[in-house]
Amino acid sequence: VQLVESGGGLVQPGGSLRLSCATSGFTFSSYAMSWYRQAPGKERELVAQIDSAGGSTNYADSVKGRFTISKDYAKKTVYLQMNSLKPEDTAVYYCYVKITLVRHYWGQGTQVTVSS
Repeated sequence: VQLVESGGGLVQPGGSLRLSCATSGFTFSSYAMSWYRQAPGKERELVAQIDSAGGSTNYADSVKGRFTISKDYAKKTVYLQMNSLKPEDTAVYYCYVKITLVRHYWGQGTQVTVSS
């Protein structure tokens, strides 16, 4: 299983970024996918989750209305569209999939920095 994130960078407050997580090694359509983030000195937290069919999503309260998670089944890629970014969104963002109770995988992470 491989998860490869991209799309991070430096953006001004109020700006937008779209993160991508390209996947391989498992049946993409069969599993929920998640985005987590970890800011310096803080624990990793769940940002957004999408179910296997793409019909149900969940978001952290701090990003509701600003972030959107989606799946492209043809590309086996999960996206996180981030709008109205705030300095407190600064973190390393990770893609995550749980295959079984003991098989779960993280991407390498992509840095998002929101600063003027």
